Amino acid sequence: MISPIKNPLRFISLAIAISAIALVSWYFTRPKPLEVELTTIAKGDVEATIVNTRAGTIKSCQRANLAPASGGQIAKIWIKEGDHVKKGQILLELWNIDLQAQRELAQRQLAISQERRRETCILAENAQRESHRTQQLVEQGFVSSQRMDDANANARSRRANCDAAITDIKRAEAQVRVAQASIDRTVITAPFSGVIGHISGELGEFTTPSPPGVPTPPAIDLIDDTCLYITAPMDEVDAPKVKTGQEARITLDAMPEKVFPGKIRRIAPYVTEIEKQARTVDIEVDFQQTPTDTLLVGYSADVEVILERKNNVLRIPTQAIRQNNKVWVVDTKNQLMEQQLEIGLSNWSFTEIRNGLKEGDQVLISFDQDKIKMGVAVQPKIQ
Repeated sequence: MISPIKNPLRFISLAIAISAIALVSWYFTRPKPLEVELTTIAKGDVEATIVNTRAGTIKSCQRANLAPASGGQIAKIWIKEGDHVKKGQILLELWNIDLQAQRELAQRQLAISQERRRETCILAENAQRESHRTQQLVEQGFVSSQRMDDANANARSRRANCDAAITDIKRAEAQVRVAQASIDRTVITAPFSGVIGHISGELGEFTTPSPPGVPTPPAIDLIDDTCLYITAPMDEVDAPKVKTGQEARITLDAMPEKVFPGKIRRIAPYVTEIEKQARTVDIEVDFQQTPTDTLLVGYSADVEVILERKNNVLRIPTQAIRQNNKVWVVDTKNQLMEQQLEIGLSNWSFTEIRNGLKEGDQVLISFDQDKIKMGVAVQPKIQ
């Protein structure tokens, strides 16, 4: 016969076992928290920026397409592509032996004129002294007045010859300059220091300057590689926001890991209209510091103009903000709740938080899962 006292103990033990089994079953079959990407709200800098609509370009402050002033056969090329040259350095010469001969002839004529001047002026000075002596003799009554008139006339004639010889020297000097100018038209010199970008033509080839309205390749492309700037097109809607002197950031496709500080130096006074594309306004941006990297003219570049900056403000990644300025916030139970924000300054990276969140709050930054909704338990995704 079973004791009545033992029956309750058996039922209690059975109930505990069933509860334990149910608890274990629930633990292993319960829905796991959703793994999501979270970010913690903190303070930092926020900027309002605009960027160019199409790729900008690195340009040189000075770039010259050089060609001789007159046509001729290339006789000497003193440089090669990639050479660095100094201002005034001779780069290329055309055949000009005939012009050099004309210059030599002019120089000899100048020398002859200078000798003739020396001779005639010496005679003029002597005639002038003779005229003075004759005048003294007339005053003393030793010679007639006719003799004095003859001496004066001879002195004036000699002086005229001297003056004519001086004028002839000036003419000869001008002739030398004309001959030198003709030679200079066959020589290309560097108007500024820089690097030779391209040479068009070989020894013995004939080259000519570009006639009006007919573009021809220049003989030499000279680039000042010590002074570079960026030109970039900005959308006409953003153009009124851009001012000279504003800070900017420059990035290059050739060096994606680097950012160069810049400053707006010029804004075009007109709108550029390109067929089938938006209308833009070109801006020019200087590098605030001379880059230590080797930058090539023609590199593509992007410009981010900083319109306004706020330092050390509460901010949130812009991608975390949903429509109507709402975000998913993780509450104290690690469940999602929706929160309305009041925002301020914003860009593609961060947005200023004026109200709705506090420092240390965790918010969702990815919404690509279908299970995301109010009250869902979440946990940070393991990276």
